[in-house]
Amino acid sequence: MAHQNLLLEQPLFRSPSIFSGYPGLVAAESTRHGGVSTAPYHSLNLGGSTQDSPEHVAENNRRFFDALNVPLHQVAKSHQVHGTDILTVTASGRFEGYDALITNLPDVQLAVTVADCTPILIYDPTEKAMAAIHAGWRGTAGQIVKKTVEAMEKAFGTKAEDCLAYIGTCIDECSFEVGDDVAQHFDPTHKRWDAEKEKFFVDLKLANKHQLLFAGLKPDNVEVSNYSTVLHNEDYFSYRHEKGLTGRMLATIGIVNL
Repeated sequence: MAHQNLLLEQPLFRSPSIFSGYPGLVAAESTRHGGVSTAPYHSLNLGGSTQDSPEHVAENNRRFFDALNVPLHQVAKSHQVHGTDILTVTASGRFEGYDALITNLPDVQLAVTVADCTPILIYDPTEKAMAAIHAGWRGTAGQIVKKTVEAMEKAFGTKAEDCLAYIGTCIDECSFEVGDDVAQHFDPTHKRWDAEKEKFFVDLKLANKHQLLFAGLKPDNVEVSNYSTVLHNEDYFSYRHEKGLTGRMLATIGIVNL
């Protein structure tokens, strides 16, 4: 009940329920509400790569992380390039060229930016290790989620069967219409041909879930967001639906020392 009340009081974010049983673990994804940005970035735009006012973006980040009780100086982000490079984070800060961040350090809050691409958060409660992943179609096709689990195993001794994961809010299958140039990178299980539109539709959530399961996570340890950036555009930013003129959400995970 306390968790539900928190969501009502803090419309700036939603927290995955799968991580709720771990005191000190802060995991959340932002909505588009509660910020200061004006149209077309209204209102909680957390992305610095837009043409929004830098002052607005900075204030929005302050509000979001304040709501999570996370000091801004503890946040680790990277400029994302739709690749599969993974950074083992040893200190907070701003990095360049990584689409997945992993750490086992407390008081380092990992964060990735999204606005249709799939955010994935992973937590290993045994080794106290975690990951924040940005998986667009290129990253998904490049197996970034599977590679991140493998990186956690190598760096921290993580066992996949111990891990919990959240597949966050992104563009939904019925909205992700693509041509053969994109569809060819996906297994038949993760795409659907629409004869009327003569287009494929790709399911990024399912593709990334299957990567987690293939890596060794248990099905019951994977939560998938019920929300869509397109179908629930009133609550989330969608780059495709809003034709590129929109803000960005953050998905974040970290351990705060109690």
